[in-house]
Amino acid sequence: MPYKIEKIIGVIQCTSLLLLLLMNLLACQSKPATTTAKPAVVFQTDFGVKDGAVSAMKGVATGVDPDLKLYDLTHEIPAYNIWEAAYRLQQTAPYWPAGTVFVSVVDPGVGTSRKSVVAKTRNGQYFVTPDNGTLTLIAESIGIESIREINEELNRRKNSRKSYTFHGRDVYAYTGARLAAGVITFEEVGSLLGDSVVRIPYQKPVLKNDTLMGNIPVLDIQYGNVWTNINDSIFNQLKLSPDKKVKAIITFRDREIFNREVPVVNTFGAVPEGQPLCYMNSLMNFSLALNMRNFADSFHVSSGPEWKVKIVAVASHQ
Repeated sequence: MPYKIEKIIGVIQCTSLLLLLLMNLLACQSKPATTTAKPAVVFQTDFGVKDGAVSAMKGVATGVDPDLKLYDLTHEIPAYNIWEAAYRLQQTAPYWPAGTVFVSVVDPGVGTSRKSVVAKTRNGQYFVTPDNGTLTLIAESIGIESIREINEELNRRKNSRKSYTFHGRDVYAYTGARLAAGVITFEEVGSLLGDSVVRIPYQKPVLKNDTLMGNIPVLDIQYGNVWTNINDSIFNQLKLSPDKKVKAIITFRDREIFNREVPVVNTFGAVPEGQPLCYMNSLMNFSLALNMRNFADSFHVSSGPEWKVKIVAVASHQ
């Protein structure tokens, strides 16, 4: 009798083990296959965040696909400032992976004949924006592979035809989300326009006759430091004296705003508080500052395509 009981117990144990293995197998088969993460959607506007405009754009994107990851570049571009929108895209895009969809809406010409486009860059990113100069610096720094005009018959939020002044919500956020979610391909955005974009003219960095010339594209807003587009490679071509001083001349529409000798240092604390200095910023571009003070406010300096800078090496005072 004990032998039969042990045999029955053994059969039960084996059966239980088989059932457990079968349940694990079924559970594994019922798990959804791992899917590739969708590209991020990164928003930039001049809307600010005092009202619901940005939230409305994100709501439209979420309505397309609730699994999309939505991020903000900035919504504090000065109103209508296309140039600064162009700069912030160039400043930020290199740190995002291929496939990222940028939706940039600084659109003072909303509802006019300016084209609504999606640009695909050579590194595989996408930029959904009006073609009004916003793509100026991206075209130069990353390079445009091709551009398509958004076909609003196919890529416009449903029942939004009566609205003429919020393409950011009705066209750009909607199209960007559909592209990131894989609802449409780049080819389905609209007709091919080629690879050229509207560009804003500005002073590119150049060394001529021992003088560096460049542009002030943007300010370091929080602290008032003045950033230029002169990178460290071209700056290092200047033959600095042991004093390491340069004369910095800032002009706006050819009117001189600032003209002064400034020491070249590595960090702000290298000069007394309140004194001017020049340094390489975090993007390794030549910049001007006052230690613990606001350079831009103190000398009435701003930024944009019409703001220029000249840098000349100063002979040693020894």
